[in-house]
Amino acid sequence: MAEAASLVRPGAGTPVPVAEQLLRRLEWTVIRRLDGLLQGDYRTLFRGAGVDLADLREYEHHDDVRHIDWNVTARLQQPYVRQFIEDRELTAWFLLDLSGSVDFGSGDVTKLNVSSGFVATLARVITRHGNRVGALFFGQRVDAVLRPGASRGHVLNLMQRMHQPRPKTPAATGTKPAPPGREGTRLADLLATAEGTIKRRSLVFIVSDFICAPGWQPALARLTQRHEVVAVRLFDPLEMALPDVGLVTVEDAETGEQLFIDASDPDFRERYAAVAEAQETQLIEDLSGSGADILELATDDDLLDALLRYADMRRQRARLGAARRFPPHLRRARTAAASAAPKETAP
Repeated sequence: MAEAASLVRPGAGTPVPVAEQLLRRLEWTVIRRLDGLLQGDYRTLFRGAGVDLADLREYEHHDDVRHIDWNVTARLQQPYVRQFIEDRELTAWFLLDLSGSVDFGSGDVTKLNVSSGFVATLARVITRHGNRVGALFFGQRVDAVLRPGASRGHVLNLMQRMHQPRPKTPAATGTKPAPPGREGTRLADLLATAEGTIKRRSLVFIVSDFICAPGWQPALARLTQRHEVVAVRLFDPLEMALPDVGLVTVEDAETGEQLFIDASDPDFRERYAAVAEAQETQLIEDLSGSGADILELATDDDLLDALLRYADMRRQRARLGAARRFPPHLRRARTAAASAAPKETAP
């Protein structure tokens, strides 16, 4: 997904903004295929929060006993259950991590490109059926809040604001080191702001690489108690397996800290992979323990395939009452991600 400031429409002199060009491409390649799968007119993976009482009828063997109306049952001396009409109106929020680490990509695609494609696809699928989407934009702090809207122009505005230039951290510009205790992204601040901003029960997508300061887990657990939360974890294969590229200098994109390493040392690469695997395991445990769904998107993955896997997972869980994390055969194999790591990288 190569990005540019603007693109010129063939045969015309007016530039086409990147957001609109990207959305047009996704509408033809991805959104049309997902439209009936994620947000159908009758059966949908994402449902509204409200229900209204529609009618009463006699209890049948398969009915949920929690729906029995005991007052009517006592009067008529026959079990009756309540029938409800579900409110399909849905409000979705995107909590967008736009910190320095999401600009990373070992190939032509960065984690920000992946985030843009995912947000554009889901936002357009949801709004095509009259539902609304909003967003919180987080760089060094919560920079802006986009209130929910339902138009195509609203989705374009969301995408455009994702790619607005963001100020670098003082450490990254070299003006001063990061203050103690403030190193890296503070995802807990984003989640706390969302907790106070999103009043009505909603579908919340947390789109982040989760490379952040610790302490965000309690805020996420509180958020999942009030809303349906999907943790969209962005990652690059190079973050899981370091290739043999010799002596290189690596730099933290958020704090500006630099480190000189010898990537040709097999022992060092093995320790790197072990630490990455331990962090991966802990992250999945933290996300699963909070009660959030987990969707993993890699920079070398196909967006459509990933979303189809996610749709399959939600349908299986709806039928079987399964746990919130991916079944093993539907999750993207981590070994495949590691083997896809590039063999060379620039220092």
